[in-house]
Amino acid sequence: MNFPVALKYTKEHEWIKAEANICTIGITDFAQSELGDIIYLDITSETGSEVKQGDVLGSIEAVKTVSEVYSPVSGKITAVNTGINDNPSIVNTDPYEGGWIIKIEISDKNELNSLMDSETYKSQIGA
Repeated sequence: MNFPVALKYTKEHEWIKAEANICTIGITDFAQSELGDIIYLDITSETGSEVKQGDVLGSIEAVKTVSEVYSPVSGKITAVNTGINDNPSIVNTDPYEGGWIIKIEISDKNELNSLMDSETYKSQIGA
């Protein structure tokens, strides 16, 4: 299982990569493995809309279950990875690169301080 050190993590199993004011968000390798084969993503948040930390961005449907995706930070959505709708299994095979879900222009960088580093996340999931 992969836990990139450069990322931050949420207790709901999202990862976030902050580059300047833009944050790329997806679900962790652990989350995709727990969900199983992902068959559909319903990202209800749209480019240009504002979200708050903890807001639901949409849901992921897998063979076993449906799980919601939460925003790790507040800000304005700048991009949604629509390519994952054509190939949802990329979230299983490449969760940290091709399987990213959404990008947000962060409005309060201090919110990043409330997120976990890779070691804390690993200990939370018992890895």
